[in-house]
Amino acid sequence: MSHVDLDITTDATGGPAVAPPHGYTSNKDAYLRRLKRIEGQVRGIARMVEDDKYCIDILTQVAAATKALHAVSLGLVEEHIGHCVVGAASEPDPEARAEQIDAKVKEATDAIGRLLR
Repeated sequence: MSHVDLDITTDATGGPAVAPPHGYTSNKDAYLRRLKRIEGQVRGIARMVEDDKYCIDILTQVAAATKALHAVSLGLVEEHIGHCVVGAASEPDPEARAEQIDAKVKEATDAIGRLLR
């Protein structure tokens, strides 16, 4: 099974265009903004612990940060399926296509399994 990080296609002008190597690439800035907000939330939780805040208030903030991370995770899973799995389906060689699809689906399934633990 071969793995190609860049797919060469043509752009609107008919010239070569390079597909992004990862499905999330086109939304990278949005993911980074969300992760920076989550990073701020986690720093805030650490300050709450340092300041001896009420445990239920800290747990509420932990739940909010966890939910935000889950949202990022689900977005990345969706991007993986929409880009990587669908991309594997465009492999012209039927045998290689089947192997690539199986591998990409297994990656997604394994990632979902890790999220659910």
